[in-house]
Amino acid sequence: MAVEPLDNDEFIEKFLIPSSLLEQDTEVQCLPSKPEHPVLVFINSRSGGQLGGELLVTYRSILNEKQVIDLGDEAPDAVLRKVFINLERLKSRGDENASEFERNLKLIVAGGDGTAGWLLGVVSDLKLSQPPPIATVPLGTGNNLPFAFGWGKRNPGTDRISVLSFMDQVRKAKEMKIDSWHLLMRMKAKQACDPVAPLELPHSLHAFHRVSSTDDLNVEGSDTFRGGFWNYFSMGMDAQVSYAFHTERKLNPEKFKNQFANQTTYAKLGCSQGWFLPSHFSHAVSIAQLCKVKIMKKHTTGWQDLEIPNSVRSIVCLNLPSFSGGLNPWGTPSSHKRRDRDLTAPYVDDGLLEIVGFRNAWHGLVLLAPNGHGTRLAQAQRIRFEFHKGSAQETYMRVDGEPWKQPLPENDDTVVIEISHLGQVKMLATHDCRATSSLDPSSPVAHDVDENDSDEEDEVVGEEWRKFGAADTFRIPEEADFSHLS
Repeated sequence: MAVEPLDNDEFIEKFLIPSSLLEQDTEVQCLPSKPEHPVLVFINSRSGGQLGGELLVTYRSILNEKQVIDLGDEAPDAVLRKVFINLERLKSRGDENASEFERNLKLIVAGGDGTAGWLLGVVSDLKLSQPPPIATVPLGTGNNLPFAFGWGKRNPGTDRISVLSFMDQVRKAKEMKIDSWHLLMRMKAKQACDPVAPLELPHSLHAFHRVSSTDDLNVEGSDTFRGGFWNYFSMGMDAQVSYAFHTERKLNPEKFKNQFANQTTYAKLGCSQGWFLPSHFSHAVSIAQLCKVKIMKKHTTGWQDLEIPNSVRSIVCLNLPSFSGGLNPWGTPSSHKRRDRDLTAPYVDDGLLEIVGFRNAWHGLVLLAPNGHGTRLAQAQRIRFEFHKGSAQETYMRVDGEPWKQPLPENDDTVVIEISHLGQVKMLATHDCRATSSLDPSSPVAHDVDENDSDEEDEVVGEEWRKFGAADTFRIPEEADFSHLS
């Protein structure tokens, strides 16, 4: 089969958007034509060391400069509002090209998982009648979203041919719906005189925002935050390592110039924070000591207590089959586990989160073994964490790669975090992607691996533990030495 040449005007014109659609307060008369695959490209120019900036230059050399947006200069909600307001004006005049344009529009976002989550949140918040599907370019450290949908986990090439090839993949991609999740966090409001630093919540702009006094979720005397996520919420030692990494990157940005350097630093921090040998570190508190966990499997069943083994020091509520740079903590349960424990494969659109526990990073290495998985705790539509005064002053949490340090109650107060199903968004995926749909008859089913699903979450031994790829949370640097701790 002949390969279609990509670097020519005929191919590129299929993706172009006219400047008139991208300008505010302009009287667009009509669309001169209807591009087959119009794309808006959003790039975090600070992601991937210098790669974000290089990618920005290349895309702008190929497409209309105005349809390639640097997220450091312009927010995506402002851009999308301009485009869709102009489209509505054209449709009201009977412009059929505008309706076709709206149906064909796709978005490309280049950045880390936090950047991708920002754009997903904006598209959800705008409540468009035909929300455009989104393709993700892996420019971060973990790149869980791109990897789950087939776009890879390694930083991409930034030259003209690589970009044109990616655009061709976007043109041929399939649409998939994925669940989105609402997260509510409530804690006692701090008094103005309290000598406490303000809470530093994730800065991905959609991860959290404070609930207003007029919101139905507001409770007098409490600070309430709400937000959303698409990949995962995690808590415990893995989030602590991530927090240390992000703090170090803020203090010394010159050390974080590429993906390999980022992963090496991440791994070293994992060792220094005690993620590999938590029993030797006094701050390694188990999840069961930190909080009570309740789940709701179905809307009609009510809340149930979830028993967490005392050995679990990290818990992950997972929406996609990609965590820590491409690992799948849930795996695919065998037939007897589906029957006895009411477990299913990890579909991205079934309205369920997979809840997985880890004892330490050594335990996480089981994910590198064939059919390995973490401690499967439950699948649920709603999850509730209740923190009371107890064994720690603080813990660490992450939402889609964005970590923060969460203060815990000092007296009789309670900190509550509740996760619930919110809706769905559209992603673009390659045809051989890892993410699977419960509605797609071609999706792999659990009986394909019935006899191979491991019965226990055994730890990997031997030299296999050094072969990590981009699995940052469970990656150990070559020079790591644990002999002094034995």
